[in-house]
Amino acid sequence: MITETNAVQFRQNLGEMINQVQYRHDCVLIKKGGKPVAALVDARMFERIRRMEERFNALSQRLESGSRSISESEGLAEIDALVMEERRTQK
Repeated sequence: MITETNAVQFRQNLGEMINQVQYRHDCVLIKKGGKPVAALVDARMFERIRRMEERFNALSQRLESGSRSISESEGLAEIDALVMEERRTQK
């Protein structure tokens, strides 16, 4: 479950929020001025997010290094062609 709160309420209820995350594995979305600014998640979820980010960055670097010889316009044209082909096969 995701609980949304503002920064003032979060500060006032920090202990309760930590317990909610620790024991119920809930998440707390903290807003400031109505906009999301931070989230409180349990440590296991945080580790999963970190591992996913590391894998994403490694994959992005591999893709970038593998496509250095292709110009931006060629790459975009290839993407457009693949999207069009996929849309044709979906119909």
